[in-house]
Amino acid sequence: MERKALLDFKEGLTDPSGRLSSWEGRDCCSWAGVHCSALGHVTKLQLPNPYSSDPDAVDATAYALGGEINPSLLHLKYLNYLDLSFNDFGGLPIPNFFGSLKTLRYLNLSGAYFGGSLPSFLGNLTSLRYLDLNSCFGDSNKNDLHWLSTLSHLKHLNLASVNLSMARTYWLQVVNMLPSLEELHLPFCELSILPSSLPLVNLSSLSVLDLSNNGFGSSIPPWLFNMSGLEYLDLSSNNHRGNIRDGFADMNFLRNLDLSSNTYITGKLTTRNLGTLCNLHVLDLSFNQIVGEIGEFTSGLSQCNNCSLESLHLGYNQLGDFLPDSLGLLRNLKNLRLEQNYFLGSIPQSISNLSSLELLDLSYNGMKEAIPTSLGQLSSLVSLNINDNPWEGVITEAHFSNLTSLKELSIVKHSRNTTLVFNVTSNWVPPFKLNILKLRSCLVGPEFPTWLRNQNELQSIDLWNAGISGNIPEWFLKLDLALDVLDLGYNNLTGSVPNSLKFNSPGTFLLNNNNFTGPLPVLSSNLTSYHIDHNMISGPIPHDIGEKMPMLTDIDFSSNLLNGTLPSSIGNLSSLNTFPISDNQLSGKIPDIWNNTPYLWLIDLSNNSFSGNIPYSIGSLTALKFLRLSRNNLSGKILPTLQKCTSIENLDVGDNRLLGDIPTSIGRSMPSLRVLSLRSNLFTGDIPIQLCNLSHLHILDLGENNLSGSIPRCIGNMSGFSSIINATRYEAQLWVETKGTDLFYDNSLYLVNNINLASNNLSGDLPDGLGNLSRLGTLNLSMNHLTGKIPSGIGRLEWLETLDLSRNQLSGIIPPSMVSMTSLNHLNLSHNNLSGKIPSANQFQTLNDPSIYVGNKGLCGQPLPTKCKDDEAESPNSSGSGNKDSEDEDGDDHQMLWFYLSMGPGFVVGFWGVCGTLIVKKSWRRVYFQFIDDMKEKLMTFVSLKLARVRRSMNKKETQA
Repeated sequence: MERKALLDFKEGLTDPSGRLSSWEGRDCCSWAGVHCSALGHVTKLQLPNPYSSDPDAVDATAYALGGEINPSLLHLKYLNYLDLSFNDFGGLPIPNFFGSLKTLRYLNLSGAYFGGSLPSFLGNLTSLRYLDLNSCFGDSNKNDLHWLSTLSHLKHLNLASVNLSMARTYWLQVVNMLPSLEELHLPFCELSILPSSLPLVNLSSLSVLDLSNNGFGSSIPPWLFNMSGLEYLDLSSNNHRGNIRDGFADMNFLRNLDLSSNTYITGKLTTRNLGTLCNLHVLDLSFNQIVGEIGEFTSGLSQCNNCSLESLHLGYNQLGDFLPDSLGLLRNLKNLRLEQNYFLGSIPQSISNLSSLELLDLSYNGMKEAIPTSLGQLSSLVSLNINDNPWEGVITEAHFSNLTSLKELSIVKHSRNTTLVFNVTSNWVPPFKLNILKLRSCLVGPEFPTWLRNQNELQSIDLWNAGISGNIPEWFLKLDLALDVLDLGYNNLTGSVPNSLKFNSPGTFLLNNNNFTGPLPVLSSNLTSYHIDHNMISGPIPHDIGEKMPMLTDIDFSSNLLNGTLPSSIGNLSSLNTFPISDNQLSGKIPDIWNNTPYLWLIDLSNNSFSGNIPYSIGSLTALKFLRLSRNNLSGKILPTLQKCTSIENLDVGDNRLLGDIPTSIGRSMPSLRVLSLRSNLFTGDIPIQLCNLSHLHILDLGENNLSGSIPRCIGNMSGFSSIINATRYEAQLWVETKGTDLFYDNSLYLVNNINLASNNLSGDLPDGLGNLSRLGTLNLSMNHLTGKIPSGIGRLEWLETLDLSRNQLSGIIPPSMVSMTSLNHLNLSHNNLSGKIPSANQFQTLNDPSIYVGNKGLCGQPLPTKCKDDEAESPNSSGSGNKDSEDEDGDDHQMLWFYLSMGPGFVVGFWGVCGTLIVKKSWRRVYFQFIDDMKEKLMTFVSLKLARVRRSMNKKETQA
């Protein structure tokens, strides 16, 4: 009967890998996954997916059972154990007959992809001790928990990733009715409510509690501390708030505590909360706002007879001060992570006592002093990460003397300021075999480090800005490494680029900012990133690069001496993301090859000699954000297909020979546009008013074209020129005309706010709305045919540094409001029809170059030689000699000098002569204030009498009338 039941069960299943191929013959107890009792009855079906624990090793789905589960399992009367975890039942509901398998004590359906909601008939399985439905269901949120209360013998419950939002108000009351429960796993269940009180805690047997990733958003409730037998507690990623409670100190059996990623947990680490938990093995408080120093906490733990702490993660908090010596007394530590805090000083010498330490991460702190040689005694250390600290001093062989287990060495500094010197002898043989080496902005050179000769297990090498010169040595190439990353950027390496290097997939190769020469090599087909910019590589781009390196996602060949045409095989790079090849000597037409590169978001072909039209297929790149084709010889029109590039942020086609009208589609279909540069082309027609729709635009450069018509009145509505940028962002590169010259902006382009409409045929008035562009830094409208007055609202441009309105036909006065433009340092109003007096206040005192105002016949005042009428007040002896006038002016200057010099002492004497006397002499003070009071009374009496006489006189006149 049981054999037939198993065969019927098998018949309903799909088994793509043949896992049940042994299910034949008479003895079913010998079949794979079948276990029997001594009497030959089937008691256990253990059929989990064997590869679920390592899905990256193989395709786990190829080994998953599926299909339908046959009710024949009901004939297995002695079945007490059923494990179908991590198979794939295609979203079918858990069969109803499962509620009749009442002999089950163990049921594991985790990750088996059942559908529907959590079935209440599982409450019939009253013999269950173990129930695991982790990640069992799809997206159902109609899951009830009341059925749980009948499973009074349950010891292990795992409902991880089951949506229990409908049970969020009562889940704790139901769970509290399971007195035998030892393990409770409810992470990612969307519970959202963690009650602050629980009158009677009925979970005295509970040793494991996982409530992580539920977003409770409350403080940690005090009833948790009544579970004094807890050994494992995970409350991470819940948005808990408040200080770390002192109640933790009573949880003496706690071995693993995870309060990480709560963000709002604050307070200090002391002996009152966590510093006496001697049984702790793992403590994770990372990604919170814990403050203060950690000396009291580590001192408290060090007082334990045998401190058990093995893993301490305090990273991403606000801890500070010096690392305490007591840290070296936590002798069982294997993992110590203190990254992203505010620790100062250096590593304590006592660190050498941590003989079991395997991982040390002190990155992103403020540790500035020399690194101690005691670090070299950590014989178990596997990973050392002390990145992004302002270390000073010298690293010698003593720092590594006993690091025999080291596999990862990372001393990274992202600035180019080198303060740490790596000084070892040329014949030094390290005691370790590294997998990962990162020494960024450490002075390792000038020679290529010879101690790498025996490092034949390296997978990642980063020697960026390491002061290395010369060729890459032949012995390094003969190591025959299979690399993930090789970064030798920002050194002084010379010679040709080696083409024999091997890379794993995905591979990264960075040789930028060196002095390499020779041709551009085709490298490993596993490379995804190939950066060799800012060298002196010459010759053509290999014609078959797209065929021999098909996995490339990021290419940077810019700033070299490459020539020839752009190979069409680039179009084969279907995963290409970025493609900057600017500042070379490439020529010919840009090939129409972009239909097969859908992920491309950056194209930079600027500053070459490309000719012909913009390829039609560029319009197919819907992911494109940055298109730079400037400084070439391109002709034709901007294609209407570019309107499909709706994500574009930087469009730079300046300095070409493009013609026609500016497409109105730019303003309609490119809402994210931040930079638009069409300068130095042959564009004609009006400036489209649709450009005013570009609310993020902060650089508009249409200078040096043949545009006509007026400046759109709506220009004042372009909010990108009045908004504050709160964060850095990449916006590619651009040549920007400002302060009368072209400046190249790279990483700081997002800070530039610029409008350039110069050297066109624009006419009409200046729009009043220009004054609304409050964050504008440069405004250049020179060399047009603009008329009318300078709008008075222009004075509101308090951030404006450059204003050029020269060579127009503007009239009227220079608005007085312009004296409020205190950031203005470059001004050109020359060759207009302006009149009146030049302002002299504030910033205009420094704008004293006559060329700023020349060519305006009606202007007067400094710095022009033409005086204004108000300034021509002549003395009676104006016809006298010049020497006499000069003498009078000198005399006036001396008189004014003596006047100001005597003013200070006079004030002091006058003030303290009166007030000082009144302060010192009490009798005089009384007489003085009595005199004031008498005078006040006399004055009030006089005024009252006068008013009374006036009233009587007016009443008499009214009576007579």
